[in-house]
Amino acid sequence: MQFFWLYIDDLVGKGLDLITILQLIGLVSVSTFTTALPLALLFSSIMTFGNLGESFELIAIKAAGIPLIRFMRPLFIFTIFLAGVAFLFANNIIPVTQMKLTSLKYEIIVSKPALDIKEGVFYDKIDGYVIKLGKKEANDSVIRNIVIFEKKFNLQDNMIVAEWGVMRVSKDKRFLEFILYNGWRYQERGLKNTTQTEFSRLNFKEYKKVFNLSSFQTNKMSDNIYDPKMLSIRQLSGAIDSLNNTDSIYEKKMIREVIPYLKFMAYKDSVQLFAALPKSKPISKFNEIVPDSLAPAVIEAIGYQFSSILNNITTIRDNYTENERATAYHAIEWHRKFTLSIACIVLFLIGAPLGSIIRKGGLGMPLVLAIVFFVIFFLLNNFGEKFAKSGEWTVYKGMWFSSAILIPVGLFLTYKAMRDSQLFNQEFYYRILQPIKVTLRKYFKK
Repeated sequence: MQFFWLYIDDLVGKGLDLITILQLIGLVSVSTFTTALPLALLFSSIMTFGNLGESFELIAIKAAGIPLIRFMRPLFIFTIFLAGVAFLFANNIIPVTQMKLTSLKYEIIVSKPALDIKEGVFYDKIDGYVIKLGKKEANDSVIRNIVIFEKKFNLQDNMIVAEWGVMRVSKDKRFLEFILYNGWRYQERGLKNTTQTEFSRLNFKEYKKVFNLSSFQTNKMSDNIYDPKMLSIRQLSGAIDSLNNTDSIYEKKMIREVIPYLKFMAYKDSVQLFAALPKSKPISKFNEIVPDSLAPAVIEAIGYQFSSILNNITTIRDNYTENERATAYHAIEWHRKFTLSIACIVLFLIGAPLGSIIRKGGLGMPLVLAIVFFVIFFLLNNFGEKFAKSGEWTVYKGMWFSSAILIPVGLFLTYKAMRDSQLFNQEFYYRILQPIKVTLRKYFKK
């Protein structure tokens, strides 16, 4: 549902056939498998042990001398098996699914563009252009009364007007082609930041206008369809090694693009630069070194030098920051392959003892508790991932944050379940609070 709400504007009105819709639903469902499996294990373990506790079967098992840990052992081994299946699924199936899903989303977004451009509506999803169609024929390819505004110029927008035309996507689906007939092209030409321009009008019988479909995509989908989620463990490890080995490149860039502007660096190992300066009279003003006649030229040269240095450092910094972000994203996906599998084991260690403690089966209390603990797990996992992406935490700390918090909770619940704890027994808390209630009642009567 989250996926379809996110892409509802790109899916509606595209004339998609049933097979394409079912294929999209299937790919989205498969991509959520590794998230749904831990929730399924949590809910099923709470419900199973809750049913056993409600029917007093756990009491009979313990009375027979079988401890809870021994009774949980076969299910725990089966959970480890499911965690291994989840890892293989996340490492081998999910990357292929993500690749096909991204490709299918791209195909849907750029398919039949005439359906996405409505009659009488200004369409601005193509960068640098605004298109308005007066009428469309039944086949959605023949269009009439076309107006195209070009916004790529600092001067007045250029404009193309045509009586009719044909709109189609190229065979490689990289370009959108407009074949226009019987129209005019209005263009203003001239230098920037000047009013001395010339206006030209060109009449044409046939005119072909080509748009790059990389800008036809919505803001929700990047022009670059590459995603670390499409890689396996081996591929992610290779990508991370390649990204980590680029540190020397930025050092060489700094030496090559910044150091030449710092002339004094040539004398960093010598005192000759300052040997001629009088030591008895310190220099405190700029005009004591540079004559007034040369000061404007020197100041201008200094400004150019510092501007060039700042631009080069800013470019290198941005590239380095982007490289660090890409490294973090790849490392996050590498750890995710393991954390979602470990989550199956962690949530089972919470669900099984929790069900034996509450002793409630069915779909009521188990479902509520399963949702509560899964929401806690989901929030902790998202918080850790956000901190890892922002660089406030290391990737290892962020991705394993939820497991580090919930493993002690699971061990604590297992300890309580082995000793028949009344952690969720209402009567237990009622008996504890009853003396306090009586004392407060006597106090207020006085």
